[in-house]
Amino acid sequence: MGAAVAAAVAAGVAVPSLLGPGDPAYALTKNGDGSINLKIYEFRDPERLEQELMEWGVRADITYLPPGKRCGNLRAPVLEGDDVRATKEELLSDDPATKARVRERLQRSPSYQAIRPKDGITIYPRHIRPGQIAMIEVMENPAPPSAGRPGVLWEFTGRLTTGPIAPCQVVDDPSAHDVGDATPPPGS
Repeated sequence: MGAAVAAAVAAGVAVPSLLGPGDPAYALTKNGDGSINLKIYEFRDPERLEQELMEWGVRADITYLPPGKRCGNLRAPVLEGDDVRATKEELLSDDPATKARVRERLQRSPSYQAIRPKDGITIYPRHIRPGQIAMIEVMENPAPPSAGRPGVLWEFTGRLTTGPIAPCQVVDDPSAHDVGDATPPPGS
């Protein structure tokens, strides 16, 4: 089986995590540019996912959170360059120019270069320096999306750190139930 997995990785195809009977919990795909795409199907066995990412050269800390929850603590040191220095007014602004400036600062940050919301979660190992850890927290949506309640199945935060990483202090996330008006923001 190991040779089959190695051949699949070399060919750039998805390698689902088979955790016994049933559907895979996630799939990892190595892309032609060296990036790794992660698609999550079920919130189980984050330790195995961390192990598989390590085998692909990425140290990771994966935390799955139940519906309506988030980590209430910072957990790990923030990398230099990751503080986009956005004010509360900038973050809440409806002005397209203000949103574009904040988005540009975010996209220049080391963590955004390494972990992006693309086809699930895409990790770019070339942007992860030795000693850095990809810290990914995935929050489950409290209600599956439907025509009457648009939204997403899950959302995530991802950033790089040098550690150490403290355990997640799970707290309520009051914004978990906000679905907005189901229209994409300008420029998205």
